Amino acid sequence: MSQLAVLLLAVFLLFSVIGFYTDLIADGRMPYLDVLAIAFISGLNAVLWVYAVSRLPSISIVALIVAQFFIGAFDGFVTRLLDSVFHPVAPSPSAGLHFAATCILVAIVLSYICFIRFMGITGRETMRIRNELELAQGIQKTLVPPLHRTTASFEIYGISEPSERVGGDLVDVVELSGGDCVAYLADIAGHGLQAGILMGMLKTAARTALTDGGGTDQEAILSTLMHRLNLVLPQVKEAHMYATFTALRLNGDGQSFFGMAASTPLLHWRADQGNMLRIEEQQFPLGLLPVPHFPASRLGMEAGDIVVIATDGILEVNSAERSAQGAEFGIEALETLVTENATLPLPELAAMILRTVRSFGKQLDDQTLLLVRRRTVQFDDPQTGDRAALPVPAAAQ
Repeated sequence: MSQLAVLLLAVFLLFSVIGFYTDLIADGRMPYLDVLAIAFISGLNAVLWVYAVSRLPSISIVALIVAQFFIGAFDGFVTRLLDSVFHPVAPSPSAGLHFAATCILVAIVLSYICFIRFMGITGRETMRIRNELELAQGIQKTLVPPLHRTTASFEIYGISEPSERVGGDLVDVVELSGGDCVAYLADIAGHGLQAGILMGMLKTAARTALTDGGGTDQEAILSTLMHRLNLVLPQVKEAHMYATFTALRLNGDGQSFFGMAASTPLLHWRADQGNMLRIEEQQFPLGLLPVPHFPASRLGMEAGDIVVIATDGILEVNSAERSAQGAEFGIEALETLVTENATLPLPELAAMILRTVRSFGKQLDDQTLLLVRRRTVQFDDPQTGDRAALPVPAAAQ
């Protein structure tokens, strides 16, 4: 209100000129009191418009539009009332014109000063907000940097591109004991600063849960992780916010497991068969309802297999140019793109996916990818001495 008050004063002074202009039209013959009354009503009318547009419901604007048809009659009523009470004397035309012209000049100059003051206040506030957003963007890059990890059995690549300076998507890898790790992707509902703050809280909670949870329970650690996050998030978020979540446990011996909470489908490209398997789980998101159990399952990955997880910021990119109703990029297009380029290194595959999506339509939401490839190992043939590739063996089922 302190900022708006300066703007309202500037508008009041600027539109008070209408009252003095009315006196000029009347050749300066109006009593000074009547001129000032009309100037006050004109300025007040303009102030009500600004306040209604910025602070009041839309119905108030309709009321103001109707009131404009009666403002001339109201001016006449007020001046007649003042004349009957105070009996002001009309000045000479020359004195009246001089008074009106001087008041116009003073009102315009004072209005200009108030506008400059308002722009100075809002400019400083804008710079403060911009600096805070730049700081938040730096924190975002620290919390969600592009990641590229290689373990004994898996290669992991993740990248997140926020739609604004601060996003709500998260991709992370946490190392467990014995060479195992957990890679996960989370998507906070919405985007911007509020989602970014909750994303940071979720990352802290996830890493704490994984550090405390041990690493020997196979898929149970994923169920425990999602259960803990579902208990923690409601205590630190707005009621309408939630997070979709997909986690992978990737063991040093080649075993892999997955758990999902209302997330987009998990795509599993199988190298030996050259086809795509789509995995979906019907489950509630994290932080919305008291869900008793989040299941996790085994994911059989062989050498060369790729798992791709993409947030809805990629799948729901809309291209209005491709149809009258608009068309989404969709899961099928992502499956085709991964199948046709499965031999690319994971960073190049991710970059190709993002380029293709952005050429399809404008980015309106955070776009995040998590890609995992089951590795092969290199060894020296003891008989020939040549290098050969061998799939990393999976543990006995």
